[in-house]
Amino acid sequence: MASVTFEKATRIYPGSDTPAVDQLSLEINDGEFLVLVGPSGCGKSTSLRMLAGLEDVNSGRIFIGDRDVTDVSPKDRDIAMVFQNYALYPHMTVADNMGFALKIAGEPKDVIKKRVHEAAKILDLEPYLDRKPKALSGGQRQRVAMGRAIVREPRVFLMDEPLSNLDAKLRVQTRTQIAALQRNLGITTVYVTHDQTEALTMGDRIAVLKDGVLQQVGTPDEMYRVPGNAFVAGFIGSPAMNLGKWRVVGDSAVYGDAKIRIPREILDKLTPEDDNNIIVGFRPEAAEWTQDPNESSVPVDVTFVEHLGSDAYVYGKVAGAANETEKFGSGDDSDQVTVRIEPDRVPKAGDIIHLAPTLDRLHLFAAGSGLRLN
Repeated sequence: MASVTFEKATRIYPGSDTPAVDQLSLEINDGEFLVLVGPSGCGKSTSLRMLAGLEDVNSGRIFIGDRDVTDVSPKDRDIAMVFQNYALYPHMTVADNMGFALKIAGEPKDVIKKRVHEAAKILDLEPYLDRKPKALSGGQRQRVAMGRAIVREPRVFLMDEPLSNLDAKLRVQTRTQIAALQRNLGITTVYVTHDQTEALTMGDRIAVLKDGVLQQVGTPDEMYRVPGNAFVAGFIGSPAMNLGKWRVVGDSAVYGDAKIRIPREILDKLTPEDDNNIIVGFRPEAAEWTQDPNESSVPVDVTFVEHLGSDAYVYGKVAGAANETEKFGSGDDSDQVTVRIEPDRVPKAGDIIHLAPTLDRLHLFAAGSGLRLN
């Protein structure tokens, strides 16, 4: 096992002036499960491939343990990679697929057999060792790919969106298996996904990337409760945070008919770059539905109510939003607010409900830089 360190690692693809990964500095602890997450094209897979040696590092360095592996060939880095498409040999049995890397490395047959059976036991693959991949389900094939990585006993696991080809139910089941397996083995793991739900449920820590730049690193709880900027706030969480730019009027943030009082010490942090605007955010579960609207409340015109048994979600638009040029809502470029409420008391479409977000659960960001203010 080993730690992993990116030291201002940069990758610029030929023909491009913009880095795919821009001066990534990140330390991954020995035995840690770190998830690299972000939207498509953010540089997460490129970062993983740089660590694997499959992409050149234009500047900066990468360490595995105390060893600088920046210019070391992939086969000499002591890593094992699990791909999105499984990459199994169709003509080989499960046992042969799992033991193939050891065979190429010249390991004795008895050692290969022992390691394959140990991995198969861990992954519940013992009944399938004589089958070929075409006779397996998607989840079983994914476990074979995991087994092939395990038998190598590497210092670092690299996983590139390994659950993308599974259906939703199997994805939930397999992600819990992978997380539990990693904790049992204690092998440092770097896991790439675009799915922030996977990131929140699997990782010891999460690193969020955007346009090749590291935005924030922290535990799932830290990322959810204290996002460092507006991008992370909008990306982490499902349903997404209600987020958008509000006008500052006096000591309040105003959007349409909504008005929220903001402490003076926060308003004093605004700069001319913010142009008298502030980004306001609150999560769907963080706003209380009140019957007594006051000077700090958000009226929402209800358009749809979704019952999910244990919860209900209310969707609508902030009253008066049509008079605003900016959008405020849950999700990218959305003007639809999402609110989670108790299922035993729900409004109807056409009702106007008043929300009272509490200050300690309100997220405030500078309109110019997007950086957190509170």
